[in-house]
Amino acid sequence: QLQLEESGGGLVQPGTSLRLSCVAPGRTLESYTIAWFRQAPGKEREGLSCISVTRGTNYADSVRGRFTISRGHARNTVYLQMNSLKPEDTAVYYCAANWNPRSPICTVDGRFTYWGQGTQVTVSS
Repeated sequence: QLQLEESGGGLVQPGTSLRLSCVAPGRTLESYTIAWFRQAPGKEREGLSCISVTRGTNYADSVRGRFTISRGHARNTVYLQMNSLKPEDTAVYYCAANWNPRSPICTVDGRFTYWGQGTQVTVSS
C-alpha cells in the first residue's frame, strides 16, 4: 500500500498561480508513474498530467502550457505548478500513482492504483 498526501490548494484570483504537492511519507516515488486529476461538482474526473519513472510527461489539452508536473529533489515528492488559473480550474485535485518501474512513458488514461484524498482549488474573483 502507498499513502499519498496532496497539499497546496486554496482560494485564489484568476490569473494567479498555485503549486500543489503530492508526498508519499517515508516512501520513494522513483518506481511509480504519478498523475494529477481533478473533479468539479457534477463533472466526471478529468486526467490532467502524468510523469513517468524517467520524467517523461503528458498533459491534457485543457492545461497544456499552463500546468507543469515535475518530480522534486526529494524522491517522495511530485509537484503540479499551475499558472494563469481560470475559474474553470476550480475543482478538487488528486494525485495518483501506479507501480511502473520499467515504463519510460505515461498517459492519463493509464491505470492508477493509489490515490490521495484531494486538495480543494477555488479560482474566483
